[in-house]
Amino acid sequence: MDFGVIFANTGPYATASGALAMAKGAEEAGFESIWTVEHVVVPVGYESTYPYDRSGRMPGDDFVDIPDPLIWLSFLASSTTTLKLATGILIAPQRNPLITAKEVATLDQLSGGRAILGVGVGWLEEEFDALGVPFARRGARLDEYVEVMRALWSESKASFDGEFTSFAEVICQPKPVRGAVPIVIGGHTDAAARRAGRLGDGFFPGKGSNDRVRQLITVMRASAEAAGRDPDAIEITASGAAAFGPDPLEGLAEMAAMGVQRVMVPPLSFDPAAIGDTLAEFGENVIAALP
Repeated sequence: MDFGVIFANTGPYATASGALAMAKGAEEAGFESIWTVEHVVVPVGYESTYPYDRSGRMPGDDFVDIPDPLIWLSFLASSTTTLKLATGILIAPQRNPLITAKEVATLDQLSGGRAILGVGVGWLEEEFDALGVPFARRGARLDEYVEVMRALWSESKASFDGEFTSFAEVICQPKPVRGAVPIVIGGHTDAAARRAGRLGDGFFPGKGSNDRVRQLITVMRASAEAAGRDPDAIEITASGAAAFGPDPLEGLAEMAAMGVQRVMVPPLSFDPAAIGDTLAEFGENVIAALP
């Protein structure tokens, strides 16, 4: 079982020194990956419901630093060697897919093939409005953008004719190290699970009890089979509340039995001076203790 640090680019870890402390601490502690979150802008007085907190609001105040995830990860690429560099998630429907494909492939090349692209449809309608991107049909837009990026990565001269994107014989270099970057579909809905089954290399249900995650995995697997895909080839990532229970190893064993292959944990400390020791303690007590 692998472990990733989620919300890695927020608050004090938005700074250069904080980012380095986070990444080096995670790598040395045995974490497999770090995962960024994204908001280009946070509209003042937004009314959309944040789905990951009972308050319906994002944690912290609206002025918390959230640096661009791809630039933040690129900054860390030369300071790490094994740590995978992941977005969790990138709000892909807000972005031009050709530019995203170029940026992600560049990150993958510079890091020696360590990029993971987690994507989702987004929830903050006012942010879409500010960016001039329709909130409606963002799911269909995401599906198409995944196809676009894979075409640009895999074809020497790519062409695409879709509902939202159209181009003929374009060259997009560099290519990812392994010919593609793994795309993880994020989301806690049945629609996200079906999308992961249809086209994801991985699935990350962002919240939910073990029972709910188990249900979503079942939906994902059925969708994969309906699309003629092998559901066992789709990597499962889940939030790691079990890692902090009375018996972490038992809780993680239950998650593994559900099919979870990567467990996400939060930064554990928001003090950059302490993050290395805090992650090291988790690495010793949990990661290294797993059978």
